[in-house]
Amino acid sequence: MKLLSTIAVVVVCQVAALAAPVNKLEKRATTQGFDISHYQSTVNYQGAYNSGARFVIIKATEGTTYIDPKFSQHYNGATAAGLIRGGYHFARPGSSSGAAQATYFLAHGGGWSGDGRTLPGMLDMEYGSATQGGTCHGLSRASMVNWITDFVNTYHTKTTRWPMIYTTNDWWNTCTGNTNAFSTKSPLVLARYSTAGPGTIPGGWPFQTIWQNSDSYAYGGDSDIFNGALTNLKNLATG
Repeated sequence: MKLLSTIAVVVVCQVAALAAPVNKLEKRATTQGFDISHYQSTVNYQGAYNSGARFVIIKATEGTTYIDPKFSQHYNGATAAGLIRGGYHFARPGSSSGAAQATYFLAHGGGWSGDGRTLPGMLDMEYGSATQGGTCHGLSRASMVNWITDFVNTYHTKTTRWPMIYTTNDWWNTCTGNTNAFSTKSPLVLARYSTAGPGTIPGGWPFQTIWQNSDSYAYGGDSDIFNGALTNLKNLATG
């Protein structure tokens, strides 16, 4: 009986020890941000900053022929408001090589500097239109992975930073076969408009670095949530 009593006490203590941390769990820190392009002709940068936003990602280029006409205005406005900022490139994989588009992006706003206020560039991989070759821009899964690799490696060679990759779970599975080739290099920016979280993480990434959770942000553009505190965001910018 004494042995059984001792065992019972040990078991109760172990269960209590396992249960205790559950009550102490805290929500992971996040940092609000947003992304914008020429579609947002007017953006309240200071209002966004005052409300808690600390970063913005701005469209710079598309393919090798298009420069967003609002890029400079948006970039300067974000800088003046104190926001950490960076550029993004809308990919056109069916029109030219990944290397050519990375080079074009870098020449027109997509560069990076270690000033602590500039994010590495973001490669926007999403659905193509019918005139662009359809969902996967007319490329096979293998060809798409090769195209992204070409872009990512070129960007890294020229900046020492791996670009972020923006996509959806559906597009990544459909057009790359859910490759995990970039999961240890490029931070993931995952689009899923929901209040229930980012959902399934594709491509072997252990988590999303940024979650685009809504296509409507009060101060302009889409709402983005960085998966970490401001200190972590600054680390991403610093490299």
